[in-house]
Amino acid sequence: MARPTPEQAALVPFPPYRAKRVLDLALLVVVAIPATCVGAVCAVAVRLTSPGPALFRQERIGMAGVPFEVLKFRTMRTGVNPTFPDADRITRVGAVLRRFSLDELPQLVNVWRGEMSIVGPRPTLAYQVERYDDRQRARLSVPPGLTGLAQVNGRNALPWAARIDLDLEYVQRQSVRVDLGLLARTARAVLGGEGVEGHPADDPLARVDG
Repeated sequence: MARPTPEQAALVPFPPYRAKRVLDLALLVVVAIPATCVGAVCAVAVRLTSPGPALFRQERIGMAGVPFEVLKFRTMRTGVNPTFPDADRITRVGAVLRRFSLDELPQLVNVWRGEMSIVGPRPTLAYQVERYDDRQRARLSVPPGLTGLAQVNGRNALPWAARIDLDLEYVQRQSVRVDLGLLARTARAVLGGEGVEGHPADDPLARVDG
């Protein structure tokens, strides 16, 4: 994992709370066995139903602006992926993985590496970070997460500015209690499927994945 330079670290106005890494590791221990079993089934399903690798890898921007390689299960046919993918590029298995957010399971490896957290703003692309103003850059104060305040309040159905505001609210309110509460709300959001797909016209946070 790349470490932030002193200059990058100085740009973190709301650093992670002290127990955040401990909570991440504790949660990983709890979910390790079931997540591995489910992930193995997902990987086999992806490989058997469409040519190409099971995993999709892409550079994203993490805490303090440090880049890292995010992992996902591939949900689209291999080839060039457009910023706003057509629905017909998504495989049948991929649609199911997206519906229940199972394509994000490999990111538990990113959490183990310390590149991500269980709870935090979703990881973004470099060109998206370049669009941040000074206030929005505070979104990079914490490691990106599997779920966050924006994900339980509309997810992809939210416009760009609203999602950024919710992420900024999170980095200022973050605590063990807040994280556990968001995890409980995430389970309900995943089952309900709210905001899984859809990108408003003003939204540069397009879901670009495989």
